[in-house]
Amino acid sequence: MSVRNLKSKVLAAAATMAVAAGFSAAGTVSASAATPECGGGCIQIYSAAFGTAEHPRLVETVYRGVARVGRPTALRHVSTSSPAGDIVGHRAGPVSDFYKDGLVSAEVNRHYGKLRAVEVEYAPHGKRTGLCAGLAHTAHQGEGLTLQKCDTPGRTVWIIDTADSPATASQGHFPLVSGATADFTHPYAMTVARGSHGHRGHRTAVPLQIQVARLMGNPSHVPAGQLWGTTK
Repeated sequence: MSVRNLKSKVLAAAATMAVAAGFSAAGTVSASAATPECGGGCIQIYSAAFGTAEHPRLVETVYRGVARVGRPTALRHVSTSSPAGDIVGHRAGPVSDFYKDGLVSAEVNRHYGKLRAVEVEYAPHGKRTGLCAGLAHTAHQGEGLTLQKCDTPGRTVWIIDTADSPATASQGHFPLVSGATADFTHPYAMTVARGSHGHRGHRTAVPLQIQVARLMGNPSHVPAGQLWGTTK
């Protein structure tokens, strides 16, 4: 193995561990449900509306497993054979670090600087694509999550917003706020609704596509459809 390839593998492993640590700060359980090639390096992100860390049932996946900018991400059943759910850590750390590197705004840093943020990358069968779950535009109500180039300022950064739902955060469920939000009372957060169909750029709408919507009920009554956890 060349020095360059070895360095790439080390950096990739470090990023995965950092993201896992970022989620672990909010409480997680280890239970891999990815392909064998991705294995323990994968992060399974599930909605509290449908499952638990022990039995996530539905996890974030890439629509039909296609690695392409603009491809929607949606909730699908856990699978150890389909690579569509192979998500790995790209980067994690305090929001203030993302601000220093120009990935979130000064306003976002002012409100969330002490919290942690993550970027998660699609890696079918463990092979990184350089594409992260994010937004194609500035966050707005009902915009669906899609694959975007990792490290796109704001739009591929997700803040682990334990402060807006402290009671559930202690149990491992928390809002994931878009780093592109400009509303800090009801920030744009990852959301899923039963029967939701968000992306209509295909012949049929994508069922259970993950979207962003204004966070509601914070800090005491955030709905399950806006709370997330991970099995990694």
